[in-house]
Amino acid sequence: TGDRVVYTGRPADAYSERRNFPAWQCVQIPDGIEDDQAAAILLKGLTAWYLLKRSYRVQAGDSVLLYAAAGGVGSLASQWAKSLGATVIGVVSTDAKAALARANGCAHIIMADDADVAGRVRELTDGEGVAAVYDSVGKDSFIASLDSLRPHGVMVTFGNATGPVDPIAPVELAKRGSLFLTRPILFDFIGTRESLLEAAAELFAVVASGTVKISINQRYALKDAQQAHIDLEARKTMGSTVLVP
Repeated sequence: TGDRVVYTGRPADAYSERRNFPAWQCVQIPDGIEDDQAAAILLKGLTAWYLLKRSYRVQAGDSVLLYAAAGGVGSLASQWAKSLGATVIGVVSTDAKAALARANGCAHIIMADDADVAGRVRELTDGEGVAAVYDSVGKDSFIASLDSLRPHGVMVTFGNATGPVDPIAPVELAKRGSLFLTRPILFDFIGTRESLLEAAAELFAVVASGTVKISINQRYALKDAQQAHIDLEARKTMGSTVLVP
């Protein structure tokens, strides 16, 4: 009683002033991290964690392609990946988002409306391709993402902003250099109390050290949640968004 805690997971329904939630899924908020920072970071930060530390373990010297690099997950993942020694190529939709992505550690920027994303990636990597692609866009970007990978590269498709990816024949991975394809989801990585606390501790450590900085660019009253969704769908948001009861 009285602990400051943060949570993420199922069941959903976080748009509320109060709720009951399984105690084992609650994580104590460390001193030095404000409530709104904790709310802004746990889901997105743990997503960045499993992308960079579990789906494809980024190594120093790697080049990686990161979609939505100025978004909530992207802003955290780009900082974290850079700290691991990676060269981050970020995909964004506006000049303002490009500036934010660069500030968060992206070495190169590709605009989302570029007709040849894979070609640009090859130019930026001296023809080699990237070690991993972190793709939250889905259907519209999937093939370009595959074409951006180096031999034995890892395609991490973790979102469907433009719709689910069409079925693909495994031979398409062979044609492009024996690629690896994974479709992870956070909750398979934090399914026990032990794994949740381990992941959260690693996340809070990089925040406490200043390696990853939290950028809350939008705050909405809880009653204005509909407008928050409208702005999100219109690509008007950058960084993290929080709802305030």
